[in-house]
Amino acid sequence: MTDIFTFFTIQNRNDHFDFVLATIVISSVFWYIWVYVKSKRLFPPLPPGPRGLPIVGNLPFLHPELHTYFHSLAQKHGPVFKLWLGAKLTIVITSSEATRDILRTNDVIFANDDVPVAGSLSTYGGVDIVWSPYGPEWPMLRKICINKMLSNATLDSNSFSALRRQETRRTVRYLADRARAGLAVNVGEQIFVTILNVVTQMLWGETVADDEEREKVGAEFLELITEIIDVVGKPNVSDFFPVLSRFDLQGLAKRVRRSAQRMDRMFDRIISQRMGMDKGSKGNGGDFLMVLLNAKDEDENMSMNHVKALLMDMVLGGTDTSLNTIEFAMAELINKLEIMKRAQQELDKVVGKNNIVEEKHITKLPYILSIMKETLRLHPALPLLIPRCPSETTVIGGYTIPNDSKVFINVWAIHRNPNVWENPLEFNPDRFLDKGYDFSGNDYSYFPFGSGRRICAGMAMAEKVVLYNLATLLHSFDWRIGEGEKVELEEKFGILLKLKNPLVATPVLRLSDPNLFL
Repeated sequence: MTDIFTFFTIQNRNDHFDFVLATIVISSVFWYIWVYVKSKRLFPPLPPGPRGLPIVGNLPFLHPELHTYFHSLAQKHGPVFKLWLGAKLTIVITSSEATRDILRTNDVIFANDDVPVAGSLSTYGGVDIVWSPYGPEWPMLRKICINKMLSNATLDSNSFSALRRQETRRTVRYLADRARAGLAVNVGEQIFVTILNVVTQMLWGETVADDEEREKVGAEFLELITEIIDVVGKPNVSDFFPVLSRFDLQGLAKRVRRSAQRMDRMFDRIISQRMGMDKGSKGNGGDFLMVLLNAKDEDENMSMNHVKALLMDMVLGGTDTSLNTIEFAMAELINKLEIMKRAQQELDKVVGKNNIVEEKHITKLPYILSIMKETLRLHPALPLLIPRCPSETTVIGGYTIPNDSKVFINVWAIHRNPNVWENPLEFNPDRFLDKGYDFSGNDYSYFPFGSGRRICAGMAMAEKVVLYNLATLLHSFDWRIGEGEKVELEEKFGILLKLKNPLVATPVLRLSDPNLFL
């Protein structure tokens, strides 16, 4: 009896295995037939691309460093190619011509970003200026951000200029103390604290006035920003197979939701403090939170979630992007001391060794600007920009790009095109001294801040923060690492590009007057 039972148990297992195997085989056949028929029905056809597996497509073959992996595929399949990432058709663009077709000729069609699950969860359902769909609400939100906080007029105001100066000088004092003791510093960590303090005080100003409380708030933001950006940048099965999103197989939604909830509680606390302050100060303080609260009172279509989502944009977008650019620039300069010396000679000529760098000097420092431009050419802050999602089927580069596909623009690869850039892998700021490249996004050989309707709203602020802090670090200090050593410039891919290993270097006092470090 036992033998008979065992036989039927094994037989049932075998039958079950056969059923699963047959289901996979049949599904695979139908998947291939569906993809083949769909591609043949289209004229022009879909772009070429590597073959994938049934159901999962090309997902198993993705490399962690997507920007370099996509670049290698483009060399084999051409500047416009496709991948199937699960159920999502993905198009990768690696040419200036195709980029112009997308970001200029068909800008309205490609005005929507492809919103990842984690991105939506971290911004109150995507009601911010990054993930919000292109429509009546998005221009209103963007206009508030640019006109009230990110315009040159606002950024150049005495209060915000003094704020940037105050925070940068605080960092200089700390670095000077380390220099006198001969101690190395984590350069990126110090830059991050500086930028975060600037951004958060521009956002809510005197609301968090106590230094101890500000440091506590800053430390918590540092932790949360790092976590949210890390999760949003990770490949997520829920994005490739939307039907599986409710299961959160990787636990990424849970992670980002937990961090977003902590951030939300911080925003609630700060907003409550702001609303509880003297009403007479409203309208005089000038911080961004006050502007948003006033806008919410005046516009019934604007909710408190909009206010918080825009604060989230400013905190996330205003910190790590500038930090990474400065850190990459310093790493490149430490490896090429002749370029660092040339930058310091320009600073000595314009600023002098008996003064400190002020923002008024920045427009007179073309070589420092060239260093920033060259850094963003080799190490663009968003190597694949924010992926776009076309609202209708269109033709790009002779290929059909279906609506609702995911479109990556590999700006990292375009910036290294040997047909445009001489010795494209070499860090050489001189290439920008006699060429008219700027950050406007009008030249599709160089557009580190994107282009078109979705061009980075914080471009003006990023330029001021990067140039001022970079100039100050180079003017006040020489920088040393171990004798005969080189800084490892390996990149770590994510939605933002960063150094894989933190930059650790020893500052050396460069100015003779100790009062200049106060």
